[in-house]
Amino acid sequence: MRLFGQGTAESSTRSQDSTQHPSAPIPVVGPGVGETIRVPLGESGVSTFPLMLGAAEFGWNVDLETSHAILDRYVEFGGNAIHTADGFSGGRSEHIIGQWLHSRGRRDRTVLSVRIGTHADNPGLGSVNLVRAVEGSLTRLGVERIDVLYLDATLDQTSNLEDTLATVEWLRDAGKIGTLGAFRFTPERLVEVRILASAGYPRIEVLDEPYNLIRRDAFEGDLRLVAGAQNLAVTPSHALEHGFLSGRHRSKAMMSRGVRGEQLRSHLNRRGIRILRALDQVATEVNAPVAAVSIAWLLAQRTIAAPIVNSFATEHVDELMQGAGITLSRTQLADLTRAGN
Repeated sequence: MRLFGQGTAESSTRSQDSTQHPSAPIPVVGPGVGETIRVPLGESGVSTFPLMLGAAEFGWNVDLETSHAILDRYVEFGGNAIHTADGFSGGRSEHIIGQWLHSRGRRDRTVLSVRIGTHADNPGLGSVNLVRAVEGSLTRLGVERIDVLYLDATLDQTSNLEDTLATVEWLRDAGKIGTLGAFRFTPERLVEVRILASAGYPRIEVLDEPYNLIRRDAFEGDLRLVAGAQNLAVTPSHALEHGFLSGRHRSKAMMSRGVRGEQLRSHLNRRGIRILRALDQVATEVNAPVAAVSIAWLLAQRTIAAPIVNSFATEHVDELMQGAGITLSRTQLADLTRAGN
């Protein structure tokens, strides 16, 4: 199995009889290959592997045993950042992660990020619900501190930001949270938060906005400009667009029913097929899975620090982790970008 390598056909050929590509950032094979590969999350002082393992499927489409196996595989190859939300599977995702952290004794070696704001019991970003949401997540996870807290504005674009940030400051001073992140924040809201930060309120260091080769418009504009100007670390969720950019879903007949099936089928159009063909071409050139190439394209984009990627099985983790070790050429990046235009 080839894990992590320099992403060109030439370098792949050169390395067939060696254990490391001449210019590879990390070794080609073996456990622990990514343990020394870390990227900073803005100016927070937190460093993570350049791929966060998302837990949206844990407790929903992935059972406890498989979830723990996925987590084990991720850390085996050097991963250290796990992302969940209080609304994932009604909180079951957090329970599963908490059990894994306790049974493996990995709390001190794991960057734990949690998104709050959409749980049915504590929706929105009002002060009372914010405190309750954090306390609920801490209880389900069985930990004393959340390393990166993402404020989810999906259901709440109107709460007073001063009140929200004052509550965040209290939670941080109490040792319950560390770095502050944002999800679904508009450029205008990010600017408002930075103005308040100049007055002493907590500042946002990390931004999560769904972004990938298929879904580009919302981020590639004012939001990216603001993120760059504020030196925010962007950790885009939906990095594989519900699995479409893994290349596994090629026909409507192969797609499952329900919400996810509808999401996948909506991309199986002329543009989606064009993107898959471009991914296939680059994947062949760099001798890597399509999913890894999709991740590599994201990591090559300005302001992107660590995409958040969900997994259904351990073999998917093996494919995804390769994305952090592939360096695409300018031509390859341009071909992929152009395919999605």
